[in-house]
Amino acid sequence: MISEAKASDRRRGSRSGMAIEWDRIGQPEFDRRVEALLYRMFDGPNGHVTAVNGRGGDRGIDVEVATDRGLRIFQLKYYPDGFPGSVRGRRTSIKNSFKTAMQHQPVEWTLVVPATLTPSERRFLDKLAEGHQVVVSVMDRPALDNGFADFPNLEATFTRDHLREAARDFNQEQALLYDGDDLIERVRRLGERADTVHEDWTWDFERRGDEVTRTLRALHPQAAQRSPITISMASRPGRMDDQLTAAINRTWGFGIAEEVTVPPEALERLTISGPEFIAGHITDATLTWRPITPAVPPGVDAEISFRTADDVVTARHTGSLTSVGAGALGTSIEIDVHGAVLQMMLPFNEDTDATIRYNYNLDGREPGEAARVLRIQQRLLQGGGVHVTIDGTPAGSGTLPATGTPEDLRHIQQMLLYFADLDVVQRHCEAFFPAPLTYTGRERIELRVARLLIEGKCVSYPFARSLSFTLNGRDSEQVRALFEDRTQCVRIVPPGFEISLGEHQLDLGPVSLFHVQLRIEGREAALAALDAGQGAGQQITLRPENGECFRLYLEGVPDEHTPLAVTPLLLDGLQEPR
Repeated sequence: MISEAKASDRRRGSRSGMAIEWDRIGQPEFDRRVEALLYRMFDGPNGHVTAVNGRGGDRGIDVEVATDRGLRIFQLKYYPDGFPGSVRGRRTSIKNSFKTAMQHQPVEWTLVVPATLTPSERRFLDKLAEGHQVVVSVMDRPALDNGFADFPNLEATFTRDHLREAARDFNQEQALLYDGDDLIERVRRLGERADTVHEDWTWDFERRGDEVTRTLRALHPQAAQRSPITISMASRPGRMDDQLTAAINRTWGFGIAEEVTVPPEALERLTISGPEFIAGHITDATLTWRPITPAVPPGVDAEISFRTADDVVTARHTGSLTSVGAGALGTSIEIDVHGAVLQMMLPFNEDTDATIRYNYNLDGREPGEAARVLRIQQRLLQGGGVHVTIDGTPAGSGTLPATGTPEDLRHIQQMLLYFADLDVVQRHCEAFFPAPLTYTGRERIELRVARLLIEGKCVSYPFARSLSFTLNGRDSEQVRALFEDRTQCVRIVPPGFEISLGEHQLDLGPVSLFHVQLRIEGREAALAALDAGQGAGQQITLRPENGECFRLYLEGVPDEHTPLAVTPLLLDGLQEPR
């Protein structure tokens, strides 16, 4: 990585070689320059600058600065040759402005004048403070020059001779580059030149290949108030798809903070109104805007509740407010609920229904959390009453239409059943991991079987339709009874019952595998081998009658009902095993 610290260092206070001709610019331009300078000097974390009524009026304030220690008032007087006593009316005007300003109880009152004061003029200002708890100060021509020296780009903004320097810089761009530092220095100087185009706005820029990207940036917090910018867009007929149109409606219409890009094939013309350096029409361009999410205080609680037609609450989900916004069509509220994003768009027109947009991702969530997220989607698709509160205060309500198809709702219900099954099995096995969102048919059936076994149910296990054994050759009455020509009842307890779900193994513990109507295949051959003393190695198969499956129940799980009553699996699309 190449360090750019040396090349990008700004030499604060360095002069640009240009000066403002204060005695020639006139009152309006003087006010404009001083207001811009005061914004740069005082607006920020420790002060808030406001130009009052443009030129002050009868309130005695041209510019005010609200600070932690109190109000500071600036009075602008365009007296290039000062205010000597011999010039009638000037000192009276200053006295009247001071007297009016004292009604606001400022901690400091500052006269701004583009002249170098004489001793007599300074004594006049000193006397103004007599009898008042206020500091009287002056920002005269030397102070103004020094102030602009601290902000050379601002000074260059108002000094058009810099255009000739910009042209020379452009010619220099055609020259050979000596090294990386030379490139960085030229880019930095070009950026400084861009910062002088306007007192409130500038362009940041980036070059990738033949593509140059410009990003408009405010030079101070009050830029949008001092020099507002508006944008209107004309799209090409038939080139704006529904998805892009909806995104534009959300961001421009309701202030939803999301990035939107309009490609050149969809953008016919972009019209920008505002300062001269940016105003105009743009064609054949890609338009991308990245709204800034409005800041909201941390820890603001939010809740969405679902209600019946009789206003009975059927579900409540709590979260936190993440952003609020406003656009041409209405306002928006964004809530984080269980880590998902719920956007509510409220039109200014009360006859237009509110809309809710729900963005969620189930990846990486444990089953209980995934179920909570999915239940909101289920409620939204089912429709009905919705009520949103922010810190206990109603923020919006309405009735949503039922938009979910039967297939959509059936799929969600089966996913909720899957998450519920996995949650029960994970807690039983004390094995916790994010819920896999893909699984095989066998994995899903085994997970359902495992949940029912844990709950003390008896199930038909579709993957056990027969059991094969190999005889060890030992003969006994119990073995002979097994080979009688009738159905048999057999129960087997393996040491453990383990299911798989993706890469995860879940061991439920010992289960009983049984059936009460079993037939032995190969009975005659096995009996003949036993009679001949050759039973060792003989294989037999136990198979339930009528194509049924073996039954399962979990050992040691209490159950109020007999475990022999088979519980259906109730999985969508699965024929119940017999």
